[in-house]
Amino acid sequence: MSRVTKTLTVSLPPQVYREVENLAKLERKTKSELFRDMVAVYEDYLDEKRWLRIRRRGRQAVSELGLNSEEDIERLVHEARGHRR
Repeated sequence: MSRVTKTLTVSLPPQVYREVENLAKLERKTKSELFRDMVAVYEDYLDEKRWLRIRRRGRQAVSELGLNSEEDIERLVHEARGHRR
């Protein structure tokens, strides 16, 4: 039967290692559980950054295209599809 987990070795400065140990004890988790939780938090952080970047690009496009209403957006979509209203 194969393992359901993989092992990852990480080098940390002694102070950071102690912080990880203390956090794990405080949270009553293993260091592995704590690391998995930290990865999940970091993934959420990256998702938020991506959404902010997408929203920023959207606001920029709205400004460049002079869109002020949903009707403007519908008109632009119809024009792009080659339809006339």
